[in-house]
Amino acid sequence: MFELIPIEFNLRGVYMPPLLIAGVFGLLTAVQTSSLLNRYGLARHFFYPPLAFVALTVIFTLLIETIMAAV
Repeated sequence: MFELIPIEFNLRGVYMPPLLIAGVFGLLTAVQTSSLLNRYGLARHFFYPPLAFVALTVIFTLLIETIMAAV
């Protein structure tokens, strides 16, 4: 079971932890989602939009990390 969990990713000789890769993808996904929310005027429903952005980043990072661990 433990051999399925990725330990490190090798990017041209630089080893990256999986949480860093998931964090980058989670941040990019949160940026895309928040720009869509701003474009369609749905961001005005949040009390404090920067806090909602941080929450989206954490949620997307956790989802991407669980998908990476499952694959």
